[in-house]
Amino acid sequence: MAQTPVEDSGVEIGHDAEMEGNLSSKSEKSIRNDVPEEIQQEEIVPTVAAPPPNGGYGWVCVGCTFLINAHTWGLNSAYAVFLAYYLQTDTFPGASALEYAFVGGFSISLALVISPLATICVRKYGTQVALLVGIVLQTAGLLGASWASKIWHLFLSQGLAFGFGMGFLFVSSVGVVPQWFTTKRSFANSIASSGSGLGGVMYSLATNAMIQSIGLAWAFRILAIVSCVVNVISTLLIRDRNKAVGSVQLAFDWRLFKRTEFLLILGWGFFTMLGYIVLLFSLPNYARSIGLSAHQGSVIGAMLNLGAGIGRPFVGYFSDAAGRINMAGFCTFLTGLFCLVIWVFAKSYGVLIFFAILTGTVSGTFWATIAPVSAEVVGLQVLPSALSITWLVLVLPCTFAEPIGLVLRDTSGNIYLHAQLFTGFMYIGAAVCAWLLRAWKINEKERVAGEKQEREREIRGEDQVPSSGRVK
Repeated sequence: MAQTPVEDSGVEIGHDAEMEGNLSSKSEKSIRNDVPEEIQQEEIVPTVAAPPPNGGYGWVCVGCTFLINAHTWGLNSAYAVFLAYYLQTDTFPGASALEYAFVGGFSISLALVISPLATICVRKYGTQVALLVGIVLQTAGLLGASWASKIWHLFLSQGLAFGFGMGFLFVSSVGVVPQWFTTKRSFANSIASSGSGLGGVMYSLATNAMIQSIGLAWAFRILAIVSCVVNVISTLLIRDRNKAVGSVQLAFDWRLFKRTEFLLILGWGFFTMLGYIVLLFSLPNYARSIGLSAHQGSVIGAMLNLGAGIGRPFVGYFSDAAGRINMAGFCTFLTGLFCLVIWVFAKSYGVLIFFAILTGTVSGTFWATIAPVSAEVVGLQVLPSALSITWLVLVLPCTFAEPIGLVLRDTSGNIYLHAQLFTGFMYIGAAVCAWLLRAWKINEKERVAGEKQEREREIRGEDQVPSSGRVK
């Protein structure tokens, strides 16, 4: 079986190469046992894999993934602008604020629901085919939304079709970058994921401007055309290394649920998404609730995405240096802290701009580090399965986070206070899971180091037996 061990520790407690090799070897053996025999026989060719190039054409793949993220998740970030517009203008008569919130939640949750099917599609037909399926669905969703006249039309187009398309594009591309890098894996992955932030800046500002100038329908159509063209070009250029790393494109491997460390990853993601979705979709409307204009609200939403675009490469760079799990926990905690001590008291345009940029640099750390952290914890070979399960677990928080945020709004005083507190504490809960994962990592490394020392003592003891019995 071709294998590429995951390099670099997620916890900075030393760089003993042999100890890392022992830990990686143990992980790979458990991974081998976790993979069903028929998958091993059919999908994994027993060849000696060349090590990841740690660059080269991998940087082209980083650029392609960057553009795909910009024109999927970045485009979806503009739903905050759409939501504020829907709530202010009653675009679809009879629709409630909760229904509008569910449209945005569905676009994300359905992108995650479709992940097993997308993973199977990658295994059977290849990455490019799966990406093209996503492009067709996403484009159809945006075009359908341009002709929507009832709220259920919006659910089917901007919610279901767009969400499924975004899911195919995301799931098919998210595992590509880690296959091309070792020591630069987090940095490269964070550059790719920063596309969603910079795309969010572009689309948040452009969407508001287009709605004001050419109307809602044509705004949707232009978004459909632009995103389709860019995603097609990226799809033609991107290349995976599934065969080289012996990647098992298995939709589910339920044995992962027996691993405590994987459950902690799921907890980190679950609580992060409860806070992240509320923050992402509520901030522009919060700005309008304190008396700011629609344009100012869209700028604040754009600044949140700008912070993400700027911050994620730095998060990735320092993750490779300080440890991926360390940075994941630290940045997640910072986001919760910023929500509790800045957002709660932000009542002016300037303070909200400051909060949006500062928080944006760390609020999306999960998206920047989930693939490298998962690769480090479970290994590259079952990474697709681990990510598929992760996306499915995140369906619940992604679906209900923004409706929860809207329900928590008050009718007087600080309308969003309860939603702000909810967001902050969810991020802190996620940070607790990340730090528990760090504790597991330290314990695992210490256990492997102890086993190594024990083996060395046994070897020394065996070497001494013949010499003590030798006749002189």
